[in-house]
Amino acid sequence: MVHQTMTTKMTSANSASIKINTMNFRLLRLVATTLIVGTLAACSTKPPQSTAPSTESPTSSTGPEYHPVPGTLNQSKSRWVPVEWNDLPGFSDDALFEAWNAWLRSCEKPAPAFAPLCADVRRLSIANGEEQRSWMMNKLRPYRVEGNDGKVDGMLTGYYEPFLDAARAPGNGFNVPLYGPPADLGVRKPWYTRQQIDTLPAAQAALQGKVLAWVRDPVEAMVLHIQGSGRIRVQEPDGTVRVTRLAFAGTNDQPYKSIGKWLLDQGLVRDATWPGITAWTVQNPQRVNELLWANPRFVFFKEEQLSPLDAAFGPRGAQGVPLTPGRSIAVDRASIPYGTPVWLASTGPTVQLSRLVLAQDTGSAILGPVRADYFTGWGHEAGEVAGRLKQNLRLWALWPR
Repeated sequence: MVHQTMTTKMTSANSASIKINTMNFRLLRLVATTLIVGTLAACSTKPPQSTAPSTESPTSSTGPEYHPVPGTLNQSKSRWVPVEWNDLPGFSDDALFEAWNAWLRSCEKPAPAFAPLCADVRRLSIANGEEQRSWMMNKLRPYRVEGNDGKVDGMLTGYYEPFLDAARAPGNGFNVPLYGPPADLGVRKPWYTRQQIDTLPAAQAALQGKVLAWVRDPVEAMVLHIQGSGRIRVQEPDGTVRVTRLAFAGTNDQPYKSIGKWLLDQGLVRDATWPGITAWTVQNPQRVNELLWANPRFVFFKEEQLSPLDAAFGPRGAQGVPLTPGRSIAVDRASIPYGTPVWLASTGPTVQLSRLVLAQDTGSAILGPVRADYFTGWGHEAGEVAGRLKQNLRLWALWPR
């Protein structure tokens, strides 16, 4: 799942914190048994290549001489310093079974270092928290993730799946198309800009027959483009109503530009959150296209059917496995390899988090040694949390002994 980050203004932080702690987890635990069977086959497949941490010490021609702690592991953008389990805030209190659903998913395409552990991960999916915690302490070793400059503090943001009403044909207010990729997308690079897609006959001809669905609001469609995936509730020609997923299928290879920043730079708003942007579009309908065209990047989608099991999880992340609300994060792969269990701690006005998560995704704005995007789920409540989340972060990578 490829996405960008944009801040939105939402409701009270306390309410959102309660919602994220309970969102979708009851349903997720119900499907854990089903995942055990699926993961049994997946864990026997050849894992994808992953960059394992190096034990070589970094060198620097400036600044004070660095004396590594024995056992320190190094990635290209971070170093991992060994610590004790009691250094992880809240480790004894986390509801680990919620994270086990995400770990089972990682075992569908495990990193080489973690593939040997998948049999235990499956077995322990029905264990109690103390058994899971004891196994982790026996099989894994915690490392504090820090920059090569020694900085341990980073930034946590959030992302989610928008949930939109849609139609198969234009009309009745549904006039914003969502497209599948054109046939020449891989040939013409970069492809047409957003403005050209809306105005050039050649671009329109290339997209003939590629409309997947129509939605009402161009700003909501832009949110879907920025998040990179979403769900639509659509009425079919036979009258049935279905919920399907529009998953990321490519971009026009144009640069991403923030429409909120464009409004601020033009001096048109002081509030560049999504509610502020929406309010501006209501007051200035004649300038909506100008606003949207300020972001030349355009995303194409593919439609996926949602089984009950699929509906309990998010879209597939960059690791190739479905994301788990509240337990999957996007990371900079040059700092943390996909599939790595990570202890996350963040305290701020939006959420209070001390929990086990899995590094299963990436994003164009997720860069740096201590940086994560927290997958909050789908729909309005998840959007409230994701849109407001921007606060301090510390991470600990959990690596096999």
